[in-house]
Amino acid sequence: MPHLVLASASPARLATLRNAGIDPTVIVSGVDESQLDGLPPARLAEDLADLKCAAVAARDDVPAGALVLGCDSVLDLDGQALGKPRDADEARARWRAMRGRAGVLRTGHVLRVAGSDHPGAAGVASTEVHFADVTDAEIEAYVATGEPLHVAGAFTVDGLGGAFVTRIEGDHHNVVGVSLPLLRDLVRSLGHEWTDLWSSPTGG
Repeated sequence: MPHLVLASASPARLATLRNAGIDPTVIVSGVDESQLDGLPPARLAEDLADLKCAAVAARDDVPAGALVLGCDSVLDLDGQALGKPRDADEARARWRAMRGRAGVLRTGHVLRVAGSDHPGAAGVASTEVHFADVTDAEIEAYVATGEPLHVAGAFTVDGLGGAFVTRIEGDHHNVVGVSLPLLRDLVRSLGHEWTDLWSSPTGG
């Protein structure tokens, strides 16, 4: 049975995978994300995911044959890639620009086989997110919690920011950080069955 290694520090991604019956090993890549800049949002998301995946797949402590998953999310707003805000001021400015509008959350997924020369598989999941017309007071209160500073696009749908998202068109899991349908396709493209990754026959 293949074992999944998650090359991400995101607790939301880990929780999503565990809820889907998969209990991955977490190894944070530690790559410098600032080395990539000026790319279109979808390309940036996939290239950052590839950097993370490659860094972890090359480690000596990752067993050969393990499936290493790298993910990275950005919010595409008017063609501009918005990752994690640098500070509270940037988070406030983001929300003033986003409120009452829609953006596309793009998550790059790259899956590699550790210890193999196989090029792996990759894809980008895109989900349209519609934001509420939040007030300045709501923005201030939300930024003060610190939550928007730790997530791509300065919002969550599975946390305090959930009330500020009015509609999602596409894969809900992708907005949390990992598209389960896309990941299933990538796993199958590498010759494995999705259900083989379940930590028990019932997916529990």
